[in-house]
Amino acid sequence: MYSRAFLPLLLFMLLLSGCVDQFDPQLPGNLDVVVVDGTITNLPEPQIIRLNRSKSDPINGRPGFMPLTKAKVQVVVDSSQVVEAHETYDGVYALPADFRGQVGHAYQLRFTLSDGTTYQSTQQVMPDVPPMGKVRAEFNPNSLSPTLLNGYRAAHDFYIDTQDPEGQPNYYKWDWKLWEKQDWCRTCEQGVYSINNVIIKYLPNGRPILELGNELYEDCFSPPADYFLNRLVPYWYYDYRCRTKCWSIFFSNELNLFADGYTDGAFIANRKVAQIPYYQQHGCLVELRQSSLTPSAYRFFKDLQEQTQNNGGIADPPPTASIGNVQNSGNAEELVIGYFTASAVSTQRYWLDRTDTRGIPYGGGVDPLGNFIAGTDQLFYAIFRRLPYPEPDPPTVPIVQLIDNSSRSRPYTAICLDSEKQTSAMPEGWRE
Repeated sequence: MYSRAFLPLLLFMLLLSGCVDQFDPQLPGNLDVVVVDGTITNLPEPQIIRLNRSKSDPINGRPGFMPLTKAKVQVVVDSSQVVEAHETYDGVYALPADFRGQVGHAYQLRFTLSDGTTYQSTQQVMPDVPPMGKVRAEFNPNSLSPTLLNGYRAAHDFYIDTQDPEGQPNYYKWDWKLWEKQDWCRTCEQGVYSINNVIIKYLPNGRPILELGNELYEDCFSPPADYFLNRLVPYWYYDYRCRTKCWSIFFSNELNLFADGYTDGAFIANRKVAQIPYYQQHGCLVELRQSSLTPSAYRFFKDLQEQTQNNGGIADPPPTASIGNVQNSGNAEELVIGYFTASAVSTQRYWLDRTDTRGIPYGGGVDPLGNFIAGTDQLFYAIFRRLPYPEPDPPTVPIVQLIDNSSRSRPYTAICLDSEKQTSAMPEGWRE
């Protein structure tokens, strides 16, 4: 599947699409397009299709994404076998857990939106990919673009070797996936975290009290408006530690492409394929992914890469929208953005212990108020640019009081909610 960074790249492309004839950049609210993001791989991993609609803000005209829910999504294998996908999150459709692609087989996406509009992609035949060879990592204090992390630049650069097959055109794309251990699992705004459901009761004087029930809740709870008896309560939030082990997941955010047109059969040495930011002192797990691309998918991503990385200069040509390979079955004039394809993938996982680093991590040092950022809080600070603000320990009373007749004490810890951005399952290759 694609990394989640693909959607921000498409959004950036849509920001540039004012030069496309279909859109008038002077008229806010004129952009309304379907955006498709999906790749079938040969790995035992979730096979995901993402469907979104990008619409212009009616005030400023800038596009944003809205997930397309309740669609009927299918992948057709070799023009005969139909595989149904089910919606796992809003706008995210997963094929059966045991489904994976095979080199040399053809795949086509078909989907029908909730309003009955149908779409289909061109057929994509999965090309083979050579295995990834030697991997090495090197700490670089000036690796990252200064625009990426507020001017912070330190990261580990990853290089790989691979042997390009001779006598055939090959198109490559490199991505990475990163797992970082996290200690904070939930932020509750204008509320508190509760393990059980909360029952609202009223005393004879009309004052509400909040008592825990017996049903599992595991979520943030915000009290009713009358809980504060017309007292003016400022905005607040509390952060809650993880009850179990939890890992944040990060994805690459740049396109890294290569075609062997001038180097057919050559040994590809020291190809830089990843820049892993120095988020925290703790070690992390990196997965490098070397993917094959069909010729048409390579052209699409190459066009997208050029538009997102080479725009804005005086000599740059006007940007144009990369349309993709998905069409409205009943209206070929409708513009659909994105691409559906099939890629074989070679992966390697690498434990990065970060013992060779120099300087302060992105989440380290001191905050603007002069507070030291401990190692367990560095990832939180790297993501949110603030220190955690936990619910106070007794005897200090939090803003919202819950009556808990069990033996548990507050503040509670929060569960690690599995999603595309975090997981409670220890990734294979993780080291304590």
